[in-house]
Amino acid sequence: MIAQLTGRVDALSDGTCVIDVGGVGYLVQASSRTLSALPQPPASAKVLIETQVREDAIVLYGFADSAERDWFRLLTTVQGVGGKVALAILSSMSPRDLIGAIAAGDKASLTRAQGVGPRLAIRLLTELKDKTGTMPTATGVSYTPITAAVTPADDAVSALVNLGYRRSEAAPAVARVLDRQGEAATLDTLIRDSLRELAQRSAG
Repeated sequence: MIAQLTGRVDALSDGTCVIDVGGVGYLVQASSRTLSALPQPPASAKVLIETQVREDAIVLYGFADSAERDWFRLLTTVQGVGGKVALAILSSMSPRDLIGAIAAGDKASLTRAQGVGPRLAIRLLTELKDKTGTMPTATGVSYTPITAAVTPADDAVSALVNLGYRRSEAAPAVARVLDRQGEAATLDTLIRDSLRELAQRSAG
């Protein structure tokens, strides 16, 4: 089972991210909290993983810290709460809010999460009422990207985005130029050659 991934953040989208580890891109499902904590591509990061094996697929769920993963594991012990619904709950409510809602029997707060209807909310309240005492009240804010320093490649991607290119186009172009030019490539060179690369692909 995959327990964590450490690599380049290749893409961020609504509900998912792609982590490139050694040239292999792993599609990871994640809450909005984890996705907002991740650095922008192509920076590197470590993501904790919960692997779920189904008959038709192996699904990876990612977390910025162990606290959110603990809550995910607890939520998915409730019948009717799969990984997608658990992430929706974690996206709409903080752990502190969750504990408060469960303690108060606040069904309305739980039903704000996508996929949680009144019946499932009641089941959550009933089954988790006696299990939240040892759960963390807040996800850790200590998550930091592995590469915090801004590199010429980061600046080149930002420059291309400012010129109107999508980040999903700009980051791969800069990465290809960096592979050819090496780490010593200047910012001007990266921008100029990346623009040429993007123009050639657009023309092709």
